[in-house]
Amino acid sequence: MASPRQVVVLWATALLAAATLFFSGHASLGVNWGTITYHRLPPKTVARLLHDNGIKRVKLFDVDPYTMETLSNTGIQVMIAVNNLLLASMTNYATAKAWVNANVTHYRTHSKVNIKYVAVGNEPFLKDYKDRFTNVTLPALKNIQKALDEAGLGEEIKATIPINADIYYSPWYNPVPSAGKWRDDVAGLMSDIVKYYNQTGAPFTVNIYPFFSLYIDPNFPADFAFFDGKAKPVVDGDFVYTNVFDANYDTLLAALKSEGCGDVPIIVGEVGWPTDGDIHANVSIADRFYKGITQKIANKTGTPQRPKEDIEVYLFGLFDEEAKSILPGPFERSWGIFSTDGKPKFPVDLSGGGVAGKAAVAAVEVNYLAKKWCVFNTEAKQAKNESRVRANMDYACGHGADCMPLSYGSSCSGMDLEMQASYVFNSYFQALGQGTGTCVFDGLAKETTKDYSRGSCKFEIGIKAYNPSEVEAPAPAPVVQDEDSLAKVHGEHDHGNNEASEGRRRSMWKVGSVIMAFVLAGFLLD
Repeated sequence: MASPRQVVVLWATALLAAATLFFSGHASLGVNWGTITYHRLPPKTVARLLHDNGIKRVKLFDVDPYTMETLSNTGIQVMIAVNNLLLASMTNYATAKAWVNANVTHYRTHSKVNIKYVAVGNEPFLKDYKDRFTNVTLPALKNIQKALDEAGLGEEIKATIPINADIYYSPWYNPVPSAGKWRDDVAGLMSDIVKYYNQTGAPFTVNIYPFFSLYIDPNFPADFAFFDGKAKPVVDGDFVYTNVFDANYDTLLAALKSEGCGDVPIIVGEVGWPTDGDIHANVSIADRFYKGITQKIANKTGTPQRPKEDIEVYLFGLFDEEAKSILPGPFERSWGIFSTDGKPKFPVDLSGGGVAGKAAVAAVEVNYLAKKWCVFNTEAKQAKNESRVRANMDYACGHGADCMPLSYGSSCSGMDLEMQASYVFNSYFQALGQGTGTCVFDGLAKETTKDYSRGSCKFEIGIKAYNPSEVEAPAPAPVVQDEDSLAKVHGEHDHGNNEASEGRRRSMWKVGSVIMAFVLAGFLLD
């Protein structure tokens, strides 16, 4: 019988052969794959899902043996990442070289992962970071690119910095895209970065989120966040804008042109719409957004300042991540096009073909836990003690339960206390693998075989935990002089990824603020 690893390799080899068939078609659409979840799907299951949906590009937030094994031999183009917490250490060239050897050269040659880009940090210039990464990011970028060059990979792989769109803006006295400029506090740094891109041929990577336009301003013209032409257009000289995405993109382009770097290619590193956690976040609205963005990319309509451009876009994201912090907002855990068990939430063509109504293909061979739930026990001795019930709910929410759907405007909001407690207790029960003692809560909970799902509020069954021992360990990094830096080359993923997740969302509201300003100021066609 083949070992689990052999099965993965055999399946990946089959995908590589198939990749040559679909890679020649549409290739500008990709997905972000975050892995902040309690129960990961097996690599072969994810690899099959990517293949079945025609996904040709994947952007990651770290380098992890699990994701690398999944992407091995698939032909899928991959953007790996240097975690923000490693940026300072990457200012030491020996450390940067060791990182490239361990995370790029190794996985390209040993696992045949088709690495295309290295993301150096993730939105490191957010104001919330208080200049923590301001002085180290560009040196880290240069060292990573130099290491790639010396490894003979510099022509094939480019280093880039994924940046939040609050890094540029249009001034209040001329709030139009063509007046775009860099944020004042980092203008000199951004000038140096884009001029460096102009030398290396690397793309400028930007994250754009129209969702936040609606999230932070109830007066924002909602239709302007979408691509179906229902919004009143915005005029900027000879350019006419019908959606905030195009306006935001062209504001960046204006800033690039101001540096004489208007030909620098642009990648949209993240764009998406959550399906829960806010009144503006549900499956129907997300379906509308994704239908528009995928057809736009397929049709290569570009933007008013770059018409007919084939924009490379990475959707955010592949799966829900129920273990993420919700500090930025309850919606943080529901950005997935697929739920954590690989079920698609709405029709979407992820191949880049832009076929409206095309069904996404669900994950196969998913191993679920037993078909049972944990719910509120109305017959419990303390069932009428509301403070005790809420105290147990709070405990569950703080120790593994995903209570996001209970927030205002979300899928489980408006339920009575009994149903709220049932939802929370079950979420905790499933997150902890239905383990012994996980459905007690001072006697307030009980196990049942009855599904308590109601309407959009789903009482999910958890999936069996994937055994990470089935994935090979990464190759050891070579010896360098700075032993402290070398120790950081591996093992940084989870902590830093959580920090990046929290930070990028806290300031994401700034993404469309300038664009919103000129929209709401009245620059609308009659």
